[in-house]
Amino acid sequence: MADLTISAVAEKFHVKPDTLRYYERIGLLPPVPRRTNGNRYYPPSIQEWLEMVLCFRASGMAIEPLIEYCSLLQQGDETAPAREKILQEQLAVLLTQREQLDKSIHRLEGKVARYERGEVKVGADWLHFAEKKDGRK
Repeated sequence: MADLTISAVAEKFHVKPDTLRYYERIGLLPPVPRRTNGNRYYPPSIQEWLEMVLCFRASGMAIEPLIEYCSLLQQGDETAPAREKILQEQLAVLLTQREQLDKSIHRLEGKVARYERGEVKVGADWLHFAEKKDGRK
């Protein structure tokens, strides 16, 4: 992996250059080195760091705990327990979301199957739900 300009990194990771500057300003990225002309360049280590940040953001991690995680990461190995706690909390959130998604998927699959079997008529879809809710069949 080679050093890249801010434009190249933005294109590679599908983010705006302003996002990269913002991430650096708030501490999600370590200080990005600059060339003698003042332009930022992103060595492979910072590109990998950005990939981690984007992965955590895609998982739904909020900015504040991510800033804390990145700050702790830069402080060294002694912060490992605190970093682990942040990751465990995010994992718990994701597992809860997955459970909710699994329930929704199961319900939708059942609904689609009823349509495929031709069991749903006008108004019958809601009636079937109401009957099950009331304990009637």
